[in-house]
Amino acid sequence: MPCVSVIVPCYNEELTIPLLLEAIYAQTFRRTEMEVIIADGMSTDSTLDQISAFQSKHPDLVVHVVLNKRHTIPAGLNTAIETANGDYIVRLDAHSMPRPDYIANCVSDLQCGLGEAVGGVWEIVPGGPSWIAKAIAASASHPLGVGDARYRLAAHPGSVDTVPFGAFRRSIIDKIGPFNEELLTNEDYEFNTRVRQAGGIVWLDPAIRSIYFARPTLLALARQYWRYGYWKARMLRRYPRTLRWRQALPPLFILSLIILGLLAFFIPLARSLLVIFITLYILVLILAGVQLALRNRNFSWIIGVPLSMATMHLTWGSAFLWSLIR
Repeated sequence: MPCVSVIVPCYNEELTIPLLLEAIYAQTFRRTEMEVIIADGMSTDSTLDQISAFQSKHPDLVVHVVLNKRHTIPAGLNTAIETANGDYIVRLDAHSMPRPDYIANCVSDLQCGLGEAVGGVWEIVPGGPSWIAKAIAASASHPLGVGDARYRLAAHPGSVDTVPFGAFRRSIIDKIGPFNEELLTNEDYEFNTRVRQAGGIVWLDPAIRSIYFARPTLLALARQYWRYGYWKARMLRRYPRTLRWRQALPPLFILSLIILGLLAFFIPLARSLLVIFITLYILVLILAGVQLALRNRNFSWIIGVPLSMATMHLTWGSAFLWSLIR
């Protein structure tokens, strides 16, 4: 019986699912004690063909495909867990490529009792070859873009509020329940919140590393961060104490713009403050773009980084407020 079940929610990932499967195949963890369960949300591209081709090429790695009828990430995760045979669950994403020692390090940390849920650091790379895709990846790795999210920035291990993807013993599901299927995004944060509320530790280990492919276009980035902001607000209704300053700043920024914009029709001072506020914001983003452009000698980032960061901030903050209003 496999002792590790790698679960992957998936939908229309024909470009990245082969990379993920090859990365899993290259793991140092014993292949005979590992299985991969892909919860497919009825993909309409060649994702299933890519998985089938991999299975034919690598019959020594057990790969199952289960149908995710609800088409959502948490439903896919729960469906995969129901099928899993392993004592340890390692959740991965179809946009990721774990380093060769990823699973071995996850299992080691769990066996050592460092945490009830463990995870590591994202190494964010461009989701495409274009200049804007490269700028988006740079922005998603910068503190101005993501705040103090340790899974993007941490260099030292420690207890955290959440980790990307995450690994845990299957038995913890009996204690805290499965992933919350009412949340279409932020399901991992909510799951880790319940781990901590049950007295457990969520442990981040920088030795656990995976490559994550950022969104390739501003439109795709906007859609992603709209989902993040919208469902973060929904999660915070249940767990208001989990709010972090990095999560509060974007909606507060949007709210300030709205208030100053309305007051600007009647109060000259409000108009001046609005202009100053927006000008300072743009200057800060440009400075971040210049810093990254000079450091990496990619001068298209002087434009690309401000555009990417503004897209992240404005869509996340707007979606958060819209979710509260609804």
